[in-house]
Amino acid sequence: MTPISQDFAPPFKLIAPYFIIGAILFVISAFIPLGINLENLHYLDPLVLGWVHLLLLGFVMMIIFGAMAQLIPVTLEVGHFSIEFYYIIWPLLLIGTILMSCGFFFSSSLLPYGGTVVLISMFIFLAEVFLTIKKVEKLNNIMKALLVSNTFLFIGVIVGIVLALTYAGAISTDITSLLKVHVYLVVAGYICITLMALSLVLLPMFGLSHNFSQKPLNLAVIIMTIGVSLVFLSGVFNLASIDYLGYILSILSLGLFLYEVFLIYKTRARKENDIYVISLFVSFASLFLAIILIITYFITYYHPLILTSGWLIFMGFFSFIISGHIYKIVPFLVWFEKFSPLVGKEKVPMLGDMIPITAAKFQFWFSLAGLVLSTMGLLFTSNDLFKAGASFFIIGAIFLFKNLIYMIRFK
Repeated sequence: MTPISQDFAPPFKLIAPYFIIGAILFVISAFIPLGINLENLHYLDPLVLGWVHLLLLGFVMMIIFGAMAQLIPVTLEVGHFSIEFYYIIWPLLLIGTILMSCGFFFSSSLLPYGGTVVLISMFIFLAEVFLTIKKVEKLNNIMKALLVSNTFLFIGVIVGIVLALTYAGAISTDITSLLKVHVYLVVAGYICITLMALSLVLLPMFGLSHNFSQKPLNLAVIIMTIGVSLVFLSGVFNLASIDYLGYILSILSLGLFLYEVFLIYKTRARKENDIYVISLFVSFASLFLAIILIITYFITYYHPLILTSGWLIFMGFFSFIISGHIYKIVPFLVWFEKFSPLVGKEKVPMLGDMIPITAAKFQFWFSLAGLVLSTMGLLFTSNDLFKAGASFFIIGAIFLFKNLIYMIRFK
């Protein structure tokens, strides 16, 4: 288990806006699929592009940035280069996300402005991360993985700006090739590798796992790095012969990641299957099913398979792994700030006391029902099933926001 020190933890008031805003935008993004028509669905549909950017930038990236503000210094055991940067990252990311989403929904002329604001927020975040890492004399494999993932994010944001200018009509580029590069750099290169690295810290810590091999995950990061690099080179230099190799390596990397998760799970000392654990079950099961659907797509070329796999990765893998960790990270941070100074002086709550168990179960089951129904709707091109699932997701997202506020305000 990777050692964690709280000596360098930033104040919770710094991190709280990232979680609150992320949860609010997750609720908003949950409504958008109700307007999607599966019969003529295409990945370049403005409604789909707006939804993807709102979900990934507003929810996934916002939560990851907040978590990284806490985990990078306590894992490295060094202070932030400049903690004040995090007070301006979330407002810029919020403004940029809103402008970009509105650009896709209403007017493409807003895209370059939104993209520029997002670019500035990402650059500030990346600069702070790299300068903090620079203070460490010797990097472990987790920090090496984060260096790689943040490098992919830097390149992905640059490509995103080019795409925004192209979509707005300011310049002319091959939008299909660059979109593939942009998605791969951000989703596979940044989000997936970051989640791999953070999983090696958080899963053992919350499950009390020890004496498991880290080789599968280290190999997974290396293979994913090669895979993303091949897809990047294929898209930029029109080398169609190597992109499939990049896809194969990426699938292999995700398989190794799932094997690492299995090793951590088998060696855990904490056996309770709480809301955190069952959320992870759904998350990793969604990733596994998405991999199967992607492989099947390249055999059959049945178009709904690739759309369904993308949905499972976004709303299954990403949303459940993030919501599950919210129930662990937020109570821990709130307890550390509010109650740890009172230990030995008066009675303090346990971490489990800070979680609204019943409401958390409602959130989980509504979200799971939404995932199952919407996945079936996509797979069989049924608008009714898909929108029924989306409706359940809305309820689950509202419960997640409600539960987050409860944990933050716990007294």
